Amino acid sequence: MADELFLEIVTPEKRVFSGKIEDVTIPGSEGEFGVLAGHAALLSGIKFGELNYTEGNRKTYYAIDTGYAEVASDKVTVLVESAQRADMIDRDKAQKDKEMAEQKLARISGDDPDYEKTVSVIEKEGNRLKVSENA
Repeated sequence: MADELFLEIVTPEKRVFSGKIEDVTIPGSEGEFGVLAGHAALLSGIKFGELNYTEGNRKTYYAIDTGYAEVASDKVTVLVESAQRADMIDRDKAQKDKEMAEQKLARISGDDPDYEKTVSVIEKEGNRLKVSENA
């Protein structure tokens, strides 16, 4: 059994975080799951939501997009489209983007090609606002 757990959060643009942690909670495609050192190996899809980890008895929160997580007994690799730490989220921009998407949704029908994308923007910006409360 591993004594330490190493976490890497990677987006297409950069490595967002890399370091030793105590635990991590990830919004898996089949539900949220937590990982401690010594966890069984697994591969999971990730849905957008809140990822958080404990490092030095301090929790850090990220708003993340879809992707994958690879878990080994001593390492978790999170590959996602985007990841933004709670204290780096621009709440005003997230609120404005969410409101604009809500206004657009009110003007289009369910069979509009932009309908699903607009709903997704509302959900993702709502998630960013929720995660930013942990800053």
